[in-house]
Amino acid sequence: MQKINLFKELDSNSYPGRGIVIGRSSDGKYAVTAYFIMGRSSNSRNRVFVEDGDGIRTKAFDESKLEDPSLIIYSPVRVLGSTTIVTNGDQTDTIFDGLSEGKTFEQSLRSRKFEPDAPNYTPRISGVMEVENGRFSYALSILKSDNGNPEQCNRYTFSYDSPLAGEGHFIHTYMRDGNPLPSFEGEPKFIGIEGDMDAFAEKLWESLNFDNKVSLFVRSIEISTGEIKTRIFNKNV
Repeated sequence: MQKINLFKELDSNSYPGRGIVIGRSSDGKYAVTAYFIMGRSSNSRNRVFVEDGDGIRTKAFDESKLEDPSLIIYSPVRVLGSTTIVTNGDQTDTIFDGLSEGKTFEQSLRSRKFEPDAPNYTPRISGVMEVENGRFSYALSILKSDNGNPEQCNRYTFSYDSPLAGEGHFIHTYMRDGNPLPSFEGEPKFIGIEGDMDAFAEKLWESLNFDNKVSLFVRSIEISTGEIKTRIFNKNV
């Protein structure tokens, strides 16, 4: 699989929806993850990321304008021991609870499927990062309708045991803008992780479509020490 430039990939797509990036920094020292949200409706755009313990949650920017909170207010990032969970919905909690009970990432998601937002049936995308004892691995998952047919949920999990320096993967909810929105297809995209964390975060935020971007979370974890650094960008400030 050919490595692609993440920033060019985003710059050429006005509406990838919500996206998860996980990989290893170019110097090999850090596990890196990013999660962004975009929106077309006023309800989707009326959000910010706020820190919540070791993770983050979404919050209405203007509470008076909040409409249906069911699919837009959730905790995208939670931490369980050495595991960081990143998702595009409340399945973050499902994974957290499943891992706490001794289930695997894949087993934890068996009770969930795509979002009930016909006709889009937005995929649920999820990732877990394991950083412990100087080792780093990660996995990504997507639960999606069967080519828009809600009678069938297709489940895919991709595991990466020994990520190399400067390499990562990117998965997002929609292939592009449209009505209905076409779900992501294929394997997570093989991408390069470039620059230090601050430069990577700034460039990632700049690459997202100005009209549709809402918020971005970026975190690096030093693999040898577990030290965490987090950046949050919100269009609504």
